[in-house]
Amino acid sequence: MTLDYAALSNRGIEFQASGHLSEAMRHFAMAIVAEPACATPYNNFGSLLERIDQVEMAIPYYRRAVRLSPDDAVAHNNLGVTLLETGAIADAYEAIGRAIEIDPKRGRYYRTLATTGRVSPSDPHVAGMLALAETIGTLPESEQIDLNFALGMIYVEAGEAEKAWPYLLAGNRLKRRQTAYDEKACLALFERIKRVFDAGFVADRDGGLASPVPVFVLGMPRSGTSLVEQILASHPRIEGVGELTDLERLAGDRFPESWRDAPASQLHRLAADYLAALRARAPQAERVVDKMPANFQMIGLIHKALPQAQIIHIRRDPIDTCMSCFSRIFTDGLLYSYDLAELGRYYRAYESLMTHWRQVLPAGAMLEIRYEELVADLPTQARRIIAHCNMEWDDRCIAFHQTRRVVKTASAMQVRRPAYRNAIGRWHGLGDALRPLTDELGPELISAGSI
Repeated sequence: MTLDYAALSNRGIEFQASGHLSEAMRHFAMAIVAEPACATPYNNFGSLLERIDQVEMAIPYYRRAVRLSPDDAVAHNNLGVTLLETGAIADAYEAIGRAIEIDPKRGRYYRTLATTGRVSPSDPHVAGMLALAETIGTLPESEQIDLNFALGMIYVEAGEAEKAWPYLLAGNRLKRRQTAYDEKACLALFERIKRVFDAGFVADRDGGLASPVPVFVLGMPRSGTSLVEQILASHPRIEGVGELTDLERLAGDRFPESWRDAPASQLHRLAADYLAALRARAPQAERVVDKMPANFQMIGLIHKALPQAQIIHIRRDPIDTCMSCFSRIFTDGLLYSYDLAELGRYYRAYESLMTHWRQVLPAGAMLEIRYEELVADLPTQARRIIAHCNMEWDDRCIAFHQTRRVVKTASAMQVRRPAYRNAIGRWHGLGDALRPLTDELGPELISAGSI
């Protein structure tokens, strides 16, 4: 019986959408066997591999797809994204540029190109973007959002925040319109966390597992967490595994109240399950870095369930942090980041929660690193980070930008470069345009974060 590769591919897509990934992989493999000269199943297989964090394995499938179908813009863009995540920046720029040549009216491809960090305002692609922006109203709303963010990012990287501003404002306004953000529930959660994880709860160390393996790098998004993870992962005995959702999943839907009177056995189970998931990703490493920024909400639970885990909090100037968030589209969460006033209120709630953790945690339980001090004096701050993890120093941690590893966050390009300071203070010249943000942050936070 002849196998229908199209039917097999479609069935694989259905399995992938429903979370049955092994069945999806089997069907894509059968589709390739059934029709090895068709690009579609290779592209599908690459997409699945990328989803399960096998990014380097996905690249040959995408390369095969573009060879078989050289005019497939989606395949070229997919190849570019994976190359960017593995650090092949020049090749990523070329692949995404080819996608744009094939389909020059897709804002998504321009936004992907902007993330390579290789696009200056004089880049030939920018002329096409500006021409397309003249008729932006003819594009679907999602493409308008992508095009606006692409131009915004390019001008921001060039140090031209004033030129970036209209595009970022327009893109965020459209994105916020698509976003269902419950600000009241979000900010109330922070207050509930403080009530449950009070000083008495945190001081009682009964339960959990005393493993030194986990290292939690956390803080606001775009605060420097990816840089710190890259420094750590450059150590030969430390592995970075990116932004994990394991802790949030194990904490459960009734977090934080379900942990108020949790027995020791419940804490022990969470710790064991978390460590098992960590070990599955990095079986040999002496330390494993989970750099989910939002784990700052979980610090009390982390300390209780994993009392020997190392916690590293990254702090950055509040305006720089918030505006860096405002200049990006995030694939998951961060629904608060598309409106300046909401972003400012979220930052204040985050800062209030971090103040709470400083008050209830024992001395030495959490290391705090200022981003500005890190990039100004990398050797000193990097040594503090490694020492906090109770590991011996290794000079490769300073040469972090030479470390080959997959980085899937919005900072994939930044960690391929030596530490730089031109991301500091980019926004201070915008003045009154930032009033919705600065009014919510307030003078105390702005003064405390000023550099």
